[in-house]
Amino acid sequence: MTLITVGLNHNTAPLAVRETLAFPIDQCGPALSRLTELPGVAEGAIVSTCNRTELYAAGHTPDDQRLRHWLCDQRGLDAAGLAPHFYVYRDRDSIRHALRVAAGLDSMILGEPQILGQMKEAFRQAQAATTAGPLLTRLFEHSFAVAKSVRSETDIGANPVSVAYAGVSLARQIFAEFDETTAMLIGAGDTIELTARHLAEAGVRRMIFANRSLDRAQALAERFTGYAIPLSDVAAHLSEADMVVTSTAAPNHVVSLANVRDSVRQRRRRPIFMLDLAVPRDIDPAAGSLEDVYLYSVDDLQGVIRDNLRSRHSAALVADGMIDERIDEFVAWMDSRRAVDTISQLRHRAEQQREAVLARARRMLAQDQSPDEVMQYLANTLTNKLMHEPTAALRRARGQEQQQLLEQARRLFDLPDEE
Repeated sequence: MTLITVGLNHNTAPLAVRETLAFPIDQCGPALSRLTELPGVAEGAIVSTCNRTELYAAGHTPDDQRLRHWLCDQRGLDAAGLAPHFYVYRDRDSIRHALRVAAGLDSMILGEPQILGQMKEAFRQAQAATTAGPLLTRLFEHSFAVAKSVRSETDIGANPVSVAYAGVSLARQIFAEFDETTAMLIGAGDTIELTARHLAEAGVRRMIFANRSLDRAQALAERFTGYAIPLSDVAAHLSEADMVVTSTAAPNHVVSLANVRDSVRQRRRRPIFMLDLAVPRDIDPAAGSLEDVYLYSVDDLQGVIRDNLRSRHSAALVADGMIDERIDEFVAWMDSRRAVDTISQLRHRAEQQREAVLARARRMLAQDQSPDEVMQYLANTLTNKLMHEPTAALRRARGQEQQQLLEQARRLFDLPDEE
């Protein structure tokens, strides 16, 4: 069985291309059934995320060009035009790729953990479609185990690199303890949700969520034990906040210089940390000039992110070494599986030949032929049948091929070295 991976990702294709080849989860099942109808493809799985679309296929003769064309056909695209964006991995390289993807070593943000969950979902889809056979099942399960080892034995995920985490790290420089602080989070997207999670983990117990859609703000407030206000009430509550994090899509400032000046006056010189993660900015930059106001933008976080990424790159070198060792484990399993298949076929053929000769011997006995004559027939015929194919192959071979076959035959049948 051959293992092959065909796909494209954030390194080989822009977002405009990746999104055209993405598979919605509800389309994966029917697509997998069609995939395994291709000649030479016995097993199949599809990994599709915002950063990659990949086909994992196993079979006796899977063809990468046919797989590329199939993938493009499913989305109504021209395969020739997309050819430069694709990569192809086979056998050992395919195993390495799967292990690196699961461990987050092939991600846009090095070491991010979300891809592991996405691969597990892809595996569940293949199982539900009954297209994950023995080889792909073993590959995915091995990938999950290796990813777990990489994350537990290296620092690949020890230092988060999101702007949300970097912002909380900066806030720690202002506040020694978070348990007595109040945070105001303006916006309700993924960045604000992630920031709220980091703040809660750091010990912040009181949060105010402000958003144009009050329902979304209330949903976050319920999740993180806070309370929600409409965006129009931000100025009235700003003085309550020790920390303010904003991330909206507003075209103009949500927090004005006058808003911040008033809140500082009401706070009586207590410092206020402000993190503006929006582009364009939510907070008037002039507010950063006020005393006791610590205002940072997303650009100010790049140093924290770079430091954390640097530590992840060091961990990635260790992780790649671990993966090289675990590839050998999988290859050894594949080799043993091939040996089992071959031995099974050899035994099946020998048993068929034995039964045919045995049936003939029984008929001879029924015809009153002597037992000695029948045993002689049985022994000679069975020996000839079992030895016919190997000896014929040795005679047909020529030159170097014959020499190699002869050496292997001596090993297989434990014959003495040729004098």
